[in-house]
Amino acid sequence: MTRPRFRIGTLDLDTVTFDGALTTIRDLVDKGEGGAVFTPNVDHVMLAERDVRLRDAYSRSSLSVADGVPIVFASRLIGPVIPEKVSGSDLILPLMELAGQQRWRVYLLGGADGVAFEAADILREQYGVNIVGVDDSMIHLTPMVSEAAVVDRIAAAQPDLLLVALGCPKQELFIDRLRPVLGRIVAIGVGASLDFVTGRINRAPGWMSRSGLEWCFRLSQEPRRLWKRYLLVDTRFVFVMARTWMRRD
Repeated sequence: MTRPRFRIGTLDLDTVTFDGALTTIRDLVDKGEGGAVFTPNVDHVMLAERDVRLRDAYSRSSLSVADGVPIVFASRLIGPVIPEKVSGSDLILPLMELAGQQRWRVYLLGGADGVAFEAADILREQYGVNIVGVDDSMIHLTPMVSEAAVVDRIAAAQPDLLLVALGCPKQELFIDRLRPVLGRIVAIGVGASLDFVTGRINRAPGWMSRSGLEWCFRLSQEPRRLWKRYLLVDTRFVFVMARTWMRRD
């Protein structure tokens, strides 16, 4: 049965639970037909307002889950209701536990220098994940490190899951652009999740995450990098929500 999708601004999200998201990803891997999994938050919604490439990438996604309480709250006002937040940072470890149990082949791509390699060691040791490739060169593409070379390494490794930690919109555009080449691989945009796995970036306390205040914690951790995003761009989300509410059927 096809699930109803919640539209906020120009993006559509699946109305799934946390367990439902894990089940859907497992089904995508088992079917062997490939897929793209995105975890949009408020920042993604705002970026899509002015980036048609990102909107198009989302329209072709296999699964799009709400990475943020504000989006869940908006769905309760506008409908259909998203049952709960399914953030990439919450999803990654249960997903890697499942990958270890199923012996899926996993490839890590992106993150700051060394993060993917450190995360790979942790996932192997703690979750028994079969890591078949690690590459953080996409962050620093140069004439000596081409996208084609990275894709060739991924194809040669033949992973079931590809975790892409390049940040939005780079990771979504990369996944969407390469889907014909990736074939049976299920690619997931994981943002800063590898940094959380390694502990290089601390996660917000549970109560802040549940109450929609995770952005405050992230801002306190990385003010120079995030202040513009959270204090200038993302505050306009309320206008996108209002526009969506007025246009609802």
